[in-house]
Amino acid sequence: MAELTALESLIEMGFPRGRAEKALALTGNQGIEAAMDWLMEHEDDPDVDEPLETPLGHILGREPTSSEQGGLEGSGSAAGEGKPILSEEERQEQTKRMLELVAQKQREREEREEREALERERQRRRQGQELSAARQRLQEDEMRRAAEERRREKAEELAARQRVREKIERDKAERAKKYGGSVGSQPPPPAPEPGPVPSSPSQEPPTKREYDQCRIQVRLPDGTSLTQTFRAREQLAAVRLYVELHRGEEPGGGQDPVQLLSGFPRRAFSEADMERPLQELGLVPSAVLIVAKKCPS
Repeated sequence: MAELTALESLIEMGFPRGRAEKALALTGNQGIEAAMDWLMEHEDDPDVDEPLETPLGHILGREPTSSEQGGLEGSGSAAGEGKPILSEEERQEQTKRMLELVAQKQREREEREEREALERERQRRRQGQELSAARQRLQEDEMRRAAEERRREKAEELAARQRVREKIERDKAERAKKYGGSVGSQPPPPAPEPGPVPSSPSQEPPTKREYDQCRIQVRLPDGTSLTQTFRAREQLAAVRLYVELHRGEEPGGGQDPVQLLSGFPRRAFSEADMERPLQELGLVPSAVLIVAKKCPS
């Protein structure tokens, strides 16, 4: 009769009768704890409330005999008479123990689910770390390949430059061999020789002989100045004559002869210089002369 007590206990604990009978039958009537484990494990199954189509003996844990099947109705009353009657306090105590057992099973189930959730989280993190490590290795491989590609391109560029330099050197050597001398030592075409120039130390470079005129500024003793343009081949005496004709009269009405001096470098022109062209005296294209009184000889 223990099975009937387990069934009633499960019903007292709030389980539907169909579920309780099904749990006891499928656990082989191994007790309330086994039935409760099955009920809590399969409470979310969609067919948990479907009736179990098995003989009554299976529910009670044994095959019914022919005598039991024939006298089932008669023995029912006897079983009812032989069943111990529990007092209200005993029923409450039994219900309390069953509820505590249910709570314990519920806590165990929650703890198990929590452990499983933690294990799944650890597995997820481990997989994430492995994926991150794999991604990092892939990135490092790509960077390594990119660096190798850059080194290869640089080496090819250096090799190409070296080939160009070698080709230039070969071309130089071939030209040197062809023209009978080292490359770069070919003499330039001869420049036209300048014509003969006077050996005067104050003469301008030969290119200045191309000037046809000469601009002369003459500074007088009184601080004034005269400016006149002469032909480059005129003699210095023409400048002296121009000064004597255009300078102002001196006090006393006399006109002393003048002497011409160059400003820089300092030079006094002699009577022999008066017969020389301005070009030869280095006064082309322009010059500044100073007038000084000629000392009597």
